Amino acid sequence: MDSDRTSKVAAAEAGSRPDQLRRVALASAVGTTIEWYDYFIYSTAAALVFGSQFFTTLEPASATLAAFATLGVGFLARPIGGILWGHFGDRVGRKAMLIASLLLMGFATVGVGLLPTYDQIGILAPVLLLVLRLLQGLSAGGEWGGAALMAVEHAPAGRRGLYGSYSQIGVPAGLILAQLVFVAVGVLDDEQFQSWGWRLPFLFSIVLVGVGLFIRLRIEESPVFQALKSDQVRARLPMIDVMRERPRELVIASVSFIANTAIGYVFLAYLLSYGTSVLDVDRTTMLIVVIIGSVSWLISIMVSARWSDSVGRKPVYLVGSVLLVVWPVPFFLLIDTRSTALMILSVIVLTIGLGASYGPQSALFAEMFDARYRYSGASFSYAVGAVLGGGFAPLIATWLQSTTGTSLSVSAYMVVVAVISLLAVMAIRETRPARR
Repeated sequence: MDSDRTSKVAAAEAGSRPDQLRRVALASAVGTTIEWYDYFIYSTAAALVFGSQFFTTLEPASATLAAFATLGVGFLARPIGGILWGHFGDRVGRKAMLIASLLLMGFATVGVGLLPTYDQIGILAPVLLLVLRLLQGLSAGGEWGGAALMAVEHAPAGRRGLYGSYSQIGVPAGLILAQLVFVAVGVLDDEQFQSWGWRLPFLFSIVLVGVGLFIRLRIEESPVFQALKSDQVRARLPMIDVMRERPRELVIASVSFIANTAIGYVFLAYLLSYGTSVLDVDRTTMLIVVIIGSVSWLISIMVSARWSDSVGRKPVYLVGSVLLVVWPVPFFLLIDTRSTALMILSVIVLTIGLGASYGPQSALFAEMFDARYRYSGASFSYAVGAVLGGGFAPLIATWLQSTTGTSLSVSAYMVVVAVISLLAVMAIRETRPARR
């Protein structure tokens, strides 16, 4: 009986029919783009405006640190979201959790756009901002796992890397969309932007959530989960099972993600603040630099994910991880020139490393864990890596720069986390199914 059940799950791993596969790929890409758009407009606003809106009693530098601290606090909720969404994703289904995470993120993001400032309601303003940020963290903790598994579990074995990348491109695509919206509101003068213009990107989220829900409601449940459900082989306590049966994979997966998320958040959250406040570069110029880097990131994700279907997940990861070790020092040396061309070159090379160590991740994490507790294992590893790496990366970078007076201290921090993740990547066992 057990062998029959196992064979049914294995058969489901073979993939869905082409029309459903295309629909799931679109749902993963669009849904995660919306989720990360919501997440990144918070990061951008933290760099540009939250200090003056919610921490007006502090000096400007301290206010920026406080704003980045709220950004980091949201990461603390992500492992909780990973456990919560993972449990129900393994018990109830992938699709239901995808819809729930999107609704929660939309509620929290629109809430930030409607939030009164410190001057209007006092200390309650930053408290409510913190609460809404925690809700964003809970949502993000489960969103990636659901989107990644839906894409990978619908895809045939030989193309899991490629289709898994559709959930990965939501990060740079969401960042591009967020930055474009901030460029659009940049036509407002400073008084208008500080008064009400910064709220528009948050309120626009309600339209995007509606689009995302429409797409996600039209997809079918993962065939792998359907097989688990019909044969009654779902884990009763999936998080407990994965900790007992796959502790090595949990640790390695989590640590392998530290560098990508730490360096990624230095790029997407700290770089904008550093360029405008420390280097005194025009805000629109810095936004354009970040957008170009995001496009490079998106392309490198797709290329590296497809490459991992041919050569394996681990070799691609190693290429990206080594690049993240060697590039941080040249990265800031080029940024500090204030030359637009050199800054663009700097972020393009960095995002190639980020893409190579992120593109194959959906397929890798899915293949590292058994289907009965896959949502829990993948989501928890992703969330823990995000907390350890990206949670307070902008805060740490801001503190290092202000304390030492040099960007090379931030480069040193990036190198340290990159070396830690490189060691974990070296310990990964190849997961790509052998070609027949």
